[in-house]
Amino acid sequence: MSPASSAIALADLPPAPLPAEAQAALAPLLDGLDAGGLWWLSGYAAGLARGRAGSAAPAVAPVAVARERLTVVYGSQTGNARRVAEALAARCEADGLAVRLLRADAYPVRELKDERFLAVVISTQGDGDPPDDARALVEFIDGKRAPQLPQLRFAVLGLGDSSYPQFCAIGQRLDARLEALGAQRWLARGDADLDIDTVAGPWSERLFAEAKTALEAKSPATPRASVTPLRPHAPVAGTRERPHAAEVLANVRITGRGSDRDIRHLELALPEGGLGYEPGDALGVWIENPPALVDAIVDTLGLDPETTIVRGDDALPLRAWLSRKREITRLSRPFVAAHAALAGDAALEGLLAPEGREALAARMARDQTLDLLRAHPAAWTAEALVDALRPLQPRLYSIASSRKAVGDEAHLTVAHVEYAHDGDLRWGAGSHFLADREDGATVSVFVERNERFRLPADASRDVIMIGPGTGVAPFRGFVQEREATGATGRQWLLFGNPHARSDFLYQIEWQDALRRGHLHRLDLAFSRDQAQKVYVQHRLREHGRDLFAWLEDGAHLYVCGDATRMAKDVHAALLDAIATHGGKSAEDAADYLNALQAQGRYARDVY
Repeated sequence: MSPASSAIALADLPPAPLPAEAQAALAPLLDGLDAGGLWWLSGYAAGLARGRAGSAAPAVAPVAVARERLTVVYGSQTGNARRVAEALAARCEADGLAVRLLRADAYPVRELKDERFLAVVISTQGDGDPPDDARALVEFIDGKRAPQLPQLRFAVLGLGDSSYPQFCAIGQRLDARLEALGAQRWLARGDADLDIDTVAGPWSERLFAEAKTALEAKSPATPRASVTPLRPHAPVAGTRERPHAAEVLANVRITGRGSDRDIRHLELALPEGGLGYEPGDALGVWIENPPALVDAIVDTLGLDPETTIVRGDDALPLRAWLSRKREITRLSRPFVAAHAALAGDAALEGLLAPEGREALAARMARDQTLDLLRAHPAAWTAEALVDALRPLQPRLYSIASSRKAVGDEAHLTVAHVEYAHDGDLRWGAGSHFLADREDGATVSVFVERNERFRLPADASRDVIMIGPGTGVAPFRGFVQEREATGATGRQWLLFGNPHARSDFLYQIEWQDALRRGHLHRLDLAFSRDQAQKVYVQHRLREHGRDLFAWLEDGAHLYVCGDATRMAKDVHAALLDAIATHGGKSAEDAADYLNALQAQGRYARDVY
C-alpha cells in the first residue's frame, strides 16, 4: 500500500480505541504493505483478540471504507494518451480524490457494470483502428456482452491526427456506444489533434472540476492534510518536458550506393545513469525544422523573419517560431480550413466538406505548408500564422540497442525522408534534422517507455520478430539484450527491404549472431530482387507450419513498422497461418491471436 492510500484509509475510519502513540506506531507499519499483507495482518490481529482471556469484541459500528472513485482508462499507441491520463490521475490524487489509473488491456471488463465515474482517453490509429492495448476493451464495449450502464457517468477524450479520414474515430465510437448502453455523458467528448494540449488541457480541467464536485460530495469527509500525492507535479529531468542533451557519436548511412533509400544508424551518448531505457522503448527527439523551408515560407508570405511575437512566456522572432515551435512539414485540417477562409478559395473549401474527406487526406499526405501557401495565395500576418500552425512535436524512434551491450548510449535507425516536389526539395522534419547532425553535435532527448513491447520475462521462451525496413530497429536491441542476459530461448527474425545488395540493414551483425548462436533463424524478403514482389507476409505464409509450431511451444510474437499496410498484411498472414496449420476456422484463428495479445505474447509497435 502506498503512503497516500494508507493515509486515506486511516482517515476514513471512525475514532479508534487506541492511544495516540499506538496510532502513530501503526501508520509506518501499514506503509509498504500490499493487499495480501494487510489481509494477513488483519487475521493475525483478530486471532490475538480471540486469544485474550475475558476480552470482548468492542461495540464498534461496521466501517464502510469504500469511497466513490474515478476510474481513468487509457489506450495508447505512442504514449500520448497515457501521458494525458497519468496527468489527470495525478491531479486527482494530489487533491485527495479516489482515483485509479488503468491501461485498457488491464481493465477488468466485469467491473464495467459497477462503475460510477469513468474517464476514457484513447487514440485512433491508421484508418480508424484502436491502439493495440485497447482492442479487447473496444470490442467488449461494442459487443453483445456489454452490460447496460444506467448508473455510469462517463467522459471520453479522443486523440488522433486530422490528416487521416477517420480522425478520432475510436473516441467517437466509444462515446456513442456508452451513451447507447444507458450511461450519462458526464462531459462533452474531446477530439484532440496532434497539438494535443489545446484540447486535452481544457478537457482535463473540466473533468477534474466535475470529479471534485461529484466525488467529494459522495465520499466520507477526509482531512485534507492526511493526503500524500503519489506523483510530483514538477517535471523530472530526462522527460518530455525536461529532456537531456545527448551527443552524437556516430551518424552513418547503412544503405548502399545503389539504394534509393538513405537510412542512417545513429549512436547517441546519454548522461551517465540519467536516462535509462529497456529494449522496446522509444527515444523522443526534440527537433528543428529545415532552415530552407522556414526561409521559403517567410519569403512566400513576404513577412519579416525578425518580427517578434509574444505567446505565453515566449517572446521570439518569427524565424525561431517556425524553426523550433511550429509544425511546417505536416499539414493539419484546422490549418487548411484557416487558410481556405483567408484565401477565399472555393476549391480548397470543397476539400473540407464531408464528400472531400478522401481528397483532403491525399492532399495533406502529399503537400507541406509551403506547398499550400504557394498553390493558394493568402495574406497571412506573422502573428496569425503562428497562431494557426500546430505546436512542433518531438519525434519518436524505436531504440536499436540494449544498454547491457552499449552502456550509456542509445542507437537509432532512421530513414532520411527527402524528395522533390515541383522541382524543390522537401524533407521529413525529424529525419532530416537527425541526418544533418554531425559527430559532436547535441540533441535534446527523452525516453518514451513502451511497456507493451517487452521481451518475455521467462528467458527460455522463444521470440519471433517481424521487422521490415527500419522496423528492424528494436529487434537489434532484443538480440543484444538476450545475448547479454544469456537467454536460452530461440530467436527468429523476419526482415524485408527492396534489395539484398543495398538495403540489407545490419547484415554483418545478423550473420554474426547466426554464427554465434544468438539468432537461430533468419528469413528474408527482398521485394524487388525478382520479377514478383516478395514481402515478409509472404515468408510468413511460406513458413506457416513452423510459425504455428513456435507459437504452440509458447513463443512471443513481435511486429514493428508501418501501420497502414505492412502491419495489416502481416496480421492477415498470421491469421491464415494459424487457421491453415492449426486446423481452425477464421473466427477461431482470430480468437487465438487475440488470446496471444491478451497474454502479452503478440505485441506490435506500429506507426
